[in-house]
Amino acid sequence: MVVKEDGSAVGTVTLLTLEELTERVGMSVRNVRFYTTKGLVPPPIRRGRSGYYSADHVARLELVRELQGHGFTLSAIEKYVAGIPAAASPEDIALHRTMLAPWMADVWEDCSRSELERRAGRPLAADDLATLEALGVLRPGARGRFRVSRSQLGVGLGLLDLGYPIEAARAAAEVYAAHGRAIAEELYELFRTKVWPVYKEQGVSPEKIQDVVERLKPLSIASLVQAYEAGMDETRRANIAKRAR
Repeated sequence: MVVKEDGSAVGTVTLLTLEELTERVGMSVRNVRFYTTKGLVPPPIRRGRSGYYSADHVARLELVRELQGHGFTLSAIEKYVAGIPAAASPEDIALHRTMLAPWMADVWEDCSRSELERRAGRPLAADDLATLEALGVLRPGARGRFRVSRSQLGVGLGLLDLGYPIEAARAAAEVYAAHGRAIAEELYELFRTKVWPVYKEQGVSPEKIQDVVERLKPLSIASLVQAYEAGMDETRRANIAKRAR
């Protein structure tokens, strides 16, 4: 059964029953009700004795599912959702969800320590594993196993063979994390204030917003790489000039 938000046949916003909502977002009735009691989604819209759900409910439940997929705990999800204004539109929430998605595709595989050592061609000490983790190549897994980046493992093992110090790996990880957060926040704010208002005025759908962000990701990554290379070249030239003086 589908009704309109104003309760008539001429309304403009389609509402969903609980059954239709669960099919749409791929969640059980129990989970939907649990997230409602936790305040992660608003209560259903009442029409007499029946409750219905709007695009806002769909967007917020999809965001919760996305956060779960990224390993967020319930407490972390609650804090994240609390930072989203109650008046946020489904398009605003869709933007949050899209920005969470990985910007570079990578394949992570499960690996034991013995398998890692076989690939490395030597035993790996605790410091070696810590260095690989700091480099973002390795993540601790369950029962003493590891999650390993298939595309970056060779690079990480090569750095280990060259004696790359763990202190440098940890310091670099802090630099990347700090500046990465700053860049992400500024890019999000730019999209929210410069791009989203234009699309909102045009009545663009959440799906198209997601498509736009996905198309921008490779361009953004390329721009960051170019800016990094230009910055490194400029820094090198400045250091050479300083030593020459």
